[in-house]
Amino acid sequence: METKGIILAGGSGTRLWPITTGFSKHFIPIFDKPMIYYPLTTLILSGIKDVLIICNPSDRELFKLLLKNGEQWGIKISYEIQLEPRGIAEALIIAEDFLDNNSAMLILGDNFLYGPGLGRNLSTFFTIKGASITTYFVAEPQHYGVVLFDENEVVIDLIEKPLNSPSHWAIPGVYFYDNTATVRARQLKYSSRGELEITELNKSYLEDELLTVQKLPRGTAWLDLGTPNGILEASNYVKIIQERQGILIGSPHEASERQGFIDKKSILNDLGDKKSEYAKKFIN
Repeated sequence: METKGIILAGGSGTRLWPITTGFSKHFIPIFDKPMIYYPLTTLILSGIKDVLIICNPSDRELFKLLLKNGEQWGIKISYEIQLEPRGIAEALIIAEDFLDNNSAMLILGDNFLYGPGLGRNLSTFFTIKGASITTYFVAEPQHYGVVLFDENEVVIDLIEKPLNSPSHWAIPGVYFYDNTATVRARQLKYSSRGELEITELNKSYLEDELLTVQKLPRGTAWLDLGTPNGILEASNYVKIIQERQGILIGSPHEASERQGFIDKKSILNDLGDKKSEYAKKFIN
């Protein structure tokens, strides 16, 4: 069984209005790269070679222009439409034919995750039966779905955006599911928000004792790219790390080369005579 990647890049981006009036937030630059590059890079570093982009109808051609079919990175990219924002869990229904009874790694298009060995760590979830999620300690958990642990670190509940949260362990937007996820998603009922809630899908696995939760290690960065402050913070973070350490964050070219999907010659052929600072990283 193969693990395939899904990036949910739909939504209306209302927290970023008026920036998102004319196009998807996933094209907004995070320092020197479009936002969508970052979750795509996370998939590639995890070893994913078959990726589905789920987006709004008006954005599909723009995504195709930016990402093409993925051949330039040694991967395959295809596209599906989410007609309106009806919940993260709906992505697994939209992706049913793409998954073709395989397992899935689902990541949100505005998800920024960075840390040492992150891709290798995430790939360990591929062999776990059921579903797996990560969790990250935050100061303001009311903005996220959270994991509630008992005194023995056993997961006892998942709560969606609690006003007075009993836990500070938030759930980042990256999820791992076996091949029953689509069936489970179809069994969900729409919430009061008119969405198929990903928390309810995860709870179905928890109730069947098939949910694994891993706390992301210290040194891992998880940033919310859905607000102007989040975009500024992430851009500054990428700029500082890249300039001080001489590395790239969120580069599908570099990630694919590291994974052995492409070689340096393929990168140079794809970049051609581009004069951007990003391109110069590979030319020098």
